[in-house]
Amino acid sequence: MNKFWMITLGIVAGIIVLSNLGAMMGLAVSGLILYMGVHFYLKSISTAAKIWWGFVGAVGVLSAISNVPALIGVAAAAGLCWIYRNWNERPIVAAKTNDPFTNFERQWDKLTK
Repeated sequence: MNKFWMITLGIVAGIIVLSNLGAMMGLAVSGLILYMGVHFYLKSISTAAKIWWGFVGAVGVLSAISNVPALIGVAAAAGLCWIYRNWNERPIVAAKTNDPFTNFERQWDKLTK
C-alpha cells in the first residue's frame, strides 16, 4: 500500500478512535459489569444471590448494547495497529544470481521435489 494512503487512513482512523474513546471506555466498563455478574452468578448458592447477580448481569448487557457504536472505534484501533505493523514492510524479492553452485542447488531442489 502506498505511504500516502497509509497516512491518510491512519489519520482518519486516529480521529475515529479519539471520537469514540468515551464510548469505548463505557463498553469496557459495561463488559466488566457483565463479567462480574456472570462470574458471581455461577459462584452463588442462594436464590437471592442468583437473582441479584442475574440483575447485575442484565444491567451489564443493556449497558453494552447501548455502547455498540464503540465497536467502530475498536475497528479503527485495529486498523491503526495494522498500519503501524505494515509501515516499513517491503516486499521480499529473491535475487537470482548466475553463480553455478547456486543454480545447481536450485535445479537439484526442483528435481528432488
